[in-house]
Amino acid sequence: MPQERGRGWIGLTMGYGIERLRATLQRRFAKKSALPGPHPFSADRKLPLPPLEMRLLTGPSEESAFELGSQEWTFPLLAPEAYEAVFDFGCGCGRNARKLIQQVTRPRRYVGIDLHRGMIGWCQQNLRPRAPGFEFLHHDVFNPSLNSDPRKPKVAPFPVEDAAFSLVVAWSVFTHLAESQASAYLQEVARILKPHGTFLSTWFLFDKRAFPMMQSFQNALYINELDPTNAVIYDRDWFLHAVADAGLAVTRAEPPEVRGFQWVVLMSHRASGGGLTELPADDAPLGVQRPPIVPDAEWVGLSPKRRRAWFRSARSAASSNRLSS
Repeated sequence: MPQERGRGWIGLTMGYGIERLRATLQRRFAKKSALPGPHPFSADRKLPLPPLEMRLLTGPSEESAFELGSQEWTFPLLAPEAYEAVFDFGCGCGRNARKLIQQVTRPRRYVGIDLHRGMIGWCQQNLRPRAPGFEFLHHDVFNPSLNSDPRKPKVAPFPVEDAAFSLVVAWSVFTHLAESQASAYLQEVARILKPHGTFLSTWFLFDKRAFPMMQSFQNALYINELDPTNAVIYDRDWFLHAVADAGLAVTRAEPPEVRGFQWVVLMSHRASGGGLTELPADDAPLGVQRPPIVPDAEWVGLSPKRRRAWFRSARSAASSNRLSS
């Protein structure tokens, strides 16, 4: 049977596990807030919900997965002051943004970026008008399954200024980046993070010592030959060194609930002090957490007219390359 194409790093492409992870974090770290009152968007306010095809692509499709519910904060393990200015790297169809909008105290500024044009378009049309200070931008970089124009760069700078964000979120993003991309984007995170800001991210990690055939320069495992970014698993020691090389430090690392699945990692600038020099063991029970495979994921949310325009552009570029060669 031919191998299915992977879906790349929407940011929430492995998002089917996000609610389970969040529930765990809430149980472990939940704090009572001093900010009373109803959420600004209750059910009768009709905050738009992403269409089903987008919700299926990013993970759990039930409406409750996109609601803040009884929580007062989107990420219960973070202090309230962390939400002042949020950069959401890989915002998908707005799961985090939608919850942040529902908080009693919204971020003063929010910037979400994603390489999926359809999802960014939906967020721009449906969430941005209802949330002053919220902005959604297309991060136009190459991905085999989600932004497949080979003319696109594999890495691009974040379109924001230095030291501007108290919280940078990358949920299910570094789990879909090749090694060179991960190193570059850790540097970008350090650039835009405020001096005492927090970086919240998820990672797949393994111990390279158990694979004696791996060279010193080989630090990642890939599961899909057609789209290597379908899932990327990093050596634990490489991960700590890459974080340090970017000027960051791991302040908290939560092992997965299913062995080998997503670690939840908090980081800050190294200058803030502290930092883990070793990661805890992954002693979780074995299990299965396979993401759904969605055909033609790149075109979800895009009109037929935009699809035709993309193909015309790609054909024109291919023709130009043949003539110049």
